[in-house]
Amino acid sequence: MTLPSMSGMRDMSEDGRAAGWGWFLAWVLVGACAGTGLAAILTVGVALLVLAAVAAVFLLRAGPGRAVVGGVSGLAAPLFYLAYLNRGGPGEVCHAVAGGQTCTDAYTPVPFLVAGLLLLGAGLVIQVLTVRRARADRAPVR
Repeated sequence: MTLPSMSGMRDMSEDGRAAGWGWFLAWVLVGACAGTGLAAILTVGVALLVLAAVAAVFLLRAGPGRAVVGGVSGLAAPLFYLAYLNRGGPGEVCHAVAGGQTCTDAYTPVPFLVAGLLLLGAGLVIQVLTVRRARADRAPVR
């Protein structure tokens, strides 16, 4: 018996379960949750890591294992957020507030942006190659 993927696309894995883009996106959310949990480990990070672990166990039991590559792409989310927070950097960045101004030091956003793009791209490329290979394996031989 095959399960339809969350996105409606049907890509079959070796064990007969669907491995479509919906499962990939679910793993992206798990990766984003885990990455944010690591970045915020001193505040709410532990709760986010527990949530990511529970979701990962659920997805490993319910979905195809090869969609786990979405977690790699999900790790890009906190890096993109750090790049956004440091968009005025490098150096001291000042903002007007009621009664004056506040200044903070900002890093250069480029390393965060590049690392995020590499993680996002790597996960997407691996997923596309996996989907293509699954389609080629299912194609009728003429």
